[in-house]
Amino acid sequence: MGLDFTVVPGYLDIILLGVVWTIAITLGAAILSFFGGIFFAVIALYGPWFVRLPFRAFEWLFMGTPLLLQLFLIYFGLVQIGIDLPAFVAGVIGLGLHFAVYNSELIQTAIIAVDRGQMEAARTLGLSRGQALRKVVVPQAVRDVIPPIGNNMIALLKDSALVSVIGVSELTLSAQRAIGNTYRPFEFYVVAAAFYYVINLGMEWVLRRIERRVQAAR
Repeated sequence: MGLDFTVVPGYLDIILLGVVWTIAITLGAAILSFFGGIFFAVIALYGPWFVRLPFRAFEWLFMGTPLLLQLFLIYFGLVQIGIDLPAFVAGVIGLGLHFAVYNSELIQTAIIAVDRGQMEAARTLGLSRGQALRKVVVPQAVRDVIPPIGNNMIALLKDSALVSVIGVSELTLSAQRAIGNTYRPFEFYVVAAAFYYVINLGMEWVLRRIERRVQAAR
C-alpha cells in the first residue's frame, strides 16, 4: 500500500488540538509535581511522626505501582467513593502526584546536604523554623536539584501519553482517532512523534534557561 502523508493535512486540526491538550496537561502536572515535591520533602523531613507515617505509605504507593494503574485508580476508582473528577483533572493529578514523589526524594537529599549552620543562623536572626525553611534552606536545596527535576519534567511529558487511556484527547489519542478514520497508523504516529519531539525541544530550551538563571543568581 505504501505511505501516504497527504492524508495528514485533513486531520491536522485534530492533531494540533491534541498538542494543546498535551502541553496543558504537562504544564499543569509539572507545576503540581514541583511544588508538591517541595511540600512532600518538608513533610518527610520535618513533619510529626503521625504525619510522616501516612506519607511514607502514600510515597510507597506512588513509587511502587505503575503510573497507568494510578490513573485508573484516580479516574475510575474515586467515583465509587463519590469523587467524580474530569478526565483532564484526573490526568493532571495522577501525573503530578507521581512525579511529585520522585521530586520529593531529590529535594530531601538536597535539604539534608544544606549546611546546618544555615538553619542555625536563620534562627539566630529571629526566624521561626518554618520561615527558615521557606526563606533559607528550601530555596538553596531547590537550586541544587533543578537539573534532575528538569529530567523528571521531560519524563513527565513522555508519560503524558498515558492519560489517553482515561479519555483525554491529548496528542496520542488524537493521532489514534485520525488513524481510526484513515487506517494510516504509520503516518499519524510519525507526525505525533515529530510533535512530541518539538515540544521536548521547547521544554529543554526553557529548562536550560532556568538553569542558567539559577547558576547566575548564586
